Amino acid sequence: MLYTSTRNNQIRVTASRAIAQGISEEGGLFVPCEVPSFSLEKIASMVAMPYTERAKTVLRAYLTDFTEEELTACVEGAYGHQKFTSEKIAPTVNVEGNENILELWHGPTCAFKDMALQLLPHLMTVSARKNADGKTIVILVATSGDTGKAALEGFKDVDKTKILVFYPVDGVSPMQKLQMTTQEGENVAVCAIKGNFDDAQSAVKAIFTDAAIKERLAEKNMLFSSANSINWGRLVPQIVYYFSAYCDLLEQGSITLGDPINVVVPTGNFGNILACYYAKRMGLPVKTMVCASNANNILTDFLTTGDYDKNRAFYTTTSPSMDILISSNLERLLYHCGGEDSAMIDELMQSLSQDGRYTVSEKLLSAIQKDFAAGCCSEEDVFATIRQQFKDDRYLIDTHTAVAVKTYFDYVKRTGDDLPTVIDATASPYKFSKSVLSALGEDVTALSEFDMVDALSRATDTEPPAPLKALQDKAVRHREVCDRESMSEMVFRLLNI
Repeated sequence: MLYTSTRNNQIRVTASRAIAQGISEEGGLFVPCEVPSFSLEKIASMVAMPYTERAKTVLRAYLTDFTEEELTACVEGAYGHQKFTSEKIAPTVNVEGNENILELWHGPTCAFKDMALQLLPHLMTVSARKNADGKTIVILVATSGDTGKAALEGFKDVDKTKILVFYPVDGVSPMQKLQMTTQEGENVAVCAIKGNFDDAQSAVKAIFTDAAIKERLAEKNMLFSSANSINWGRLVPQIVYYFSAYCDLLEQGSITLGDPINVVVPTGNFGNILACYYAKRMGLPVKTMVCASNANNILTDFLTTGDYDKNRAFYTTTSPSMDILISSNLERLLYHCGGEDSAMIDELMQSLSQDGRYTVSEKLLSAIQKDFAAGCCSEEDVFATIRQQFKDDRYLIDTHTAVAVKTYFDYVKRTGDDLPTVIDATASPYKFSKSVLSALGEDVTALSEFDMVDALSRATDTEPPAPLKALQDKAVRHREVCDRESMSEMVFRLLNI
């Protein structure tokens, strides 16, 4: 299995090279030259497997330059040793009728990013050993909330790595901020930026491709890589849980082998839903992938019209991990659906960089719409959905998951397409206690962040995740703040070079 770049399809690299490098030299994203195929029989064979074996079955098809011993060590290191609070790692829960929730928040940071970021440091270590010639890998991360903490936790004190995380100073929840600023580890650093996530992400991409910066790192025997979903090593683990969810539905008797399902994903950067696209391409019986957006509904508009235009108002919402106007992973989908035309992708991305927008052809839009539908959700509807879901089913969801649930019901009402559906639950409701409590009608005016955690527990008779409760006694260790324009200088400062 070899990988090429969305902006130069003449490139060929191994999986470990793609993971160690993170992003192609010209700024393109690595994609597989071929998508492997799984038969229904192979999917059936995965039903009786634990999550670790399901993961190895999928990853084995993509990471072909990893030995079986290396792959086993990576997977067991990520998902073993009781790092996840559910034995199933990512259980699929039937809420009512055809509504099934894929709980992706049972990891150490209580968000779906753990599914990939517990595995990526292991993949990165093996990849560096194969490709980095003893260099220290500097993981550079822009986060809208959950990625930052999950990456910090995953890479904490991993040998021959350093991790630098940048987050928008006013663009994450108090709990997300506390998770990052209290992070321990000798190789970690965290900095807020004055701006939004798109500012941080654009600056990180610019730093990645700056020859002078890379040369300065090389002088110190360092090289950049990424833990954002632009890194293939972040994306490929996410393919696993769609196969796992389908196997869960088979095991539960909700479907029979070969039955199609729909999948609804709340997404801003398009990585989580793109992983489902790869699963479908591999043979997983998925009919429609529904892309759910909050008030920052640029993906809804694009998937409806083919016009991607970030020249619009930016909203800070109660689902901050989706407050994004530049959806990096959409580039991969455009490449695959656009006939693997890297010159076209390069032109579209230049237009986005220069003008803040691009428009795809009717042919390309039609190809995308065969697989994807889209919808969005207002702040009022987020709160109403949390309240209604708990009232009707005693099932508690966070704000991001509420976006997906509301979009799911809207999609069924609009289309009549009521297939068994998997809805991604991307975070514990306790990461957003203030919003969830408010949605349930509780007064949060005089409550501290941890008072709200306790109040939510009492109001719903549910138990807060232990990693969040433990934050109450941790000291803040990271207080740096910078402008977007000075991020490169901050990188050097945090690395002490």
